[in-house]
Amino acid sequence: MADYISKWHRELGIFSRIKPLIIIEGNVLDVYQYPLEGSISKGSILRLPEYLHYYFKDIGYQTIVFFDSMQGFYNTCEDGHIDEFARLSNTRDDGKFIRSEFKGKTNSASAIVRSAVSQNQSSTAIIMNLASRYITSPDNLEQAEVDSFTNLLLASLEGKDVRTEGGALKNIVVMIVNKTNDVPVWFYHDNPNVKTITISTPSKEEREQLVKGENFTSFFAPDIYAEDIAYYEEHPDELEKVQDKFVGLTEGFSFTEINGLRRLCKNERTHIRHMSTVIDLYKYGIKENPWDTLDENELKNAHEDFEKRIKGQDYAITKTLDVVKRAVTGMAGLQHSSHTKPKGILFFAGPTGTGKTETAKTLAEKLFGDESCCIRFDMSEYGQSHSDQKLLGAPPGYVGYEAGGQLTNAVRENPFSILLFDEIEKANPLIFDKFLQILEDGRMTDGQGNTVYFSECIIIFTSNLGIFTWNAMGSREPNVTAEMEYSEVQKKVRQAIEDYFKLELGRPEILNRIGENIIVFDFIRPPVAEIILDALVNKIIKNLAAEKRIDLVLSDEARATLLEKSLGNLANGARGIGNIVESLLINPLSRYLFDNSIKGDERIVIRSIDAENIPFNLNCTRGEVE
Repeated sequence: MADYISKWHRELGIFSRIKPLIIIEGNVLDVYQYPLEGSISKGSILRLPEYLHYYFKDIGYQTIVFFDSMQGFYNTCEDGHIDEFARLSNTRDDGKFIRSEFKGKTNSASAIVRSAVSQNQSSTAIIMNLASRYITSPDNLEQAEVDSFTNLLLASLEGKDVRTEGGALKNIVVMIVNKTNDVPVWFYHDNPNVKTITISTPSKEEREQLVKGENFTSFFAPDIYAEDIAYYEEHPDELEKVQDKFVGLTEGFSFTEINGLRRLCKNERTHIRHMSTVIDLYKYGIKENPWDTLDENELKNAHEDFEKRIKGQDYAITKTLDVVKRAVTGMAGLQHSSHTKPKGILFFAGPTGTGKTETAKTLAEKLFGDESCCIRFDMSEYGQSHSDQKLLGAPPGYVGYEAGGQLTNAVRENPFSILLFDEIEKANPLIFDKFLQILEDGRMTDGQGNTVYFSECIIIFTSNLGIFTWNAMGSREPNVTAEMEYSEVQKKVRQAIEDYFKLELGRPEILNRIGENIIVFDFIRPPVAEIILDALVNKIIKNLAAEKRIDLVLSDEARATLLEKSLGNLANGARGIGNIVESLLINPLSRYLFDNSIKGDERIVIRSIDAENIPFNLNCTRGEVE
């Protein structure tokens, strides 16, 4: 493959020629693969200060030193540089170090830096490592700290060019910080001599360079590699697929983490075809991914199983299972460049009590064998501006930091799960920024700095948006009704959701991440209500027979009463039918059993239900179980 030079390296090549002070921020604690042949072998894995040493040496710099507030000035890559630097800056060294503190006006490290870049005898590069740690706070400086940064500011103005055999080189200072605002704003803002370069996590091309380059063999035990590579030499396309999958799944990983995967792969004696399995081992501590062990025959019959629990929602069930089948077959995300997005994203909308939450629970049981793998978050509890801390964890120094976030803790404990965010419209809008990252990148860093991965989850949002609207008088009125055809209900609800995200919330990008996975549940209509009622009653009859040996019989008249009252309470969907069964059947039946000391081995026929007078009563006759 063609050699790839990272963006930040190319920027360094441009601006080191014209700027005397460069601030490097971002992913600075990582290791890096040196991309060129020079004073060190191409492909060598180096920490950033070492990388910069060989970079500056290769372009002709004669004196290169590091500085940090613990050791002073030093160079761990090559001898001789400290002696020369001491001569240039009129200081003393002990052969390996020039001991110096950062703070102060004279005799400080910043004063030494200023002296060294002002000379024109030897081209000099000073790499100031861990510069975020030189001061306590950039917004509250002591005078000695102000003097130190003033020295560095003057150094950026007074830096000299030095003639070398390869041409003129500018004496340069490189400050390595976690983020630019770790140093005073006045130091770099509007200073034309300062350039800031940001290092991101490795790009796809950089990861490919590491995985497909000279270092590929080091991922495997020598005997495993020798055993496997003969096949892949004859099938290079298959090798590229294995490597491409590994590269895709390590999106957002640092080189340090990928290097850890390399060692893990070798230690676990992983074969080439299985190299991506170490990513699950690294992320979740498991080798067997539950998604890979799903029984496809189970999913083929899933529609019928769903219909046993969710009535009258054929379209919603089909659409939900389509997303799951896409994940199982590996088709999820094929149109995207990212391999780390969640397995599926669903948005359940529609009237209350129509089966949205029940669908999520059924899906969790079908995929992971347990309803508890559906982790529900009531978003009405996250309506305050600081609610993101409750969900994802408070930052260091804030109350609750040690506890972590409710969402991040749940996913860390159970990474293979259904995440159900109920009534998403009630969440504070600031939380949507976090959801964007989860939906796009499939990962989130919590308040404690730990990365949590969502790539094995299915994320489901539920909402009642579009069921009601507000009129000019500020009163709520129905936007859709059970008298409408389902196609019209679907159209009006989807339009209301789009209007909410685009116009009211001003966040159309959230809608874009959800795509076409908005699933509108239909109203519970009379034929479906009758099926639900019979299912609830039959469940009660079955449980009484199994647990108490009570043979319960419901007359046609009693059933008709339950059905009439249920049809009159469809505003609350299946939940409303359940409420009718509880108030007209379960409660008075419990009272009847208690008052008549019936503990079992009886036959009870409910002849009628008095549903007009409170408390509701049953007209029953008793007999022995036949």
